[in-house]
Amino acid sequence: MLLSEMKQGQSGNIIHVGGSNILRRRILEMGLIKGTKVYVEKYAPLKDPLELIFKGYHMSLRVEEAAQITVDNVKQDLR
Repeated sequence: MLLSEMKQGQSGNIIHVGGSNILRRRILEMGLIKGTKVYVEKYAPLKDPLELIFKGYHMSLRVEEAAQITVDNVKQDLR
């Protein structure tokens, strides 16, 4: 499943980061690497961008960028 397809309140583990070399490098440098657990906190009112929580940090990503990240073990979290 793509990160951009996850719903608010779901979490999953990153299994692949794709995209162009520049985008991919920037995402990896921010800590979104393979094996990282990511939680979708919320979407903006117009559904772009989405706010993520991982490793105790909050980060916003455009839906277009999140579509380059593949996740698995997606489940609904009770936060």
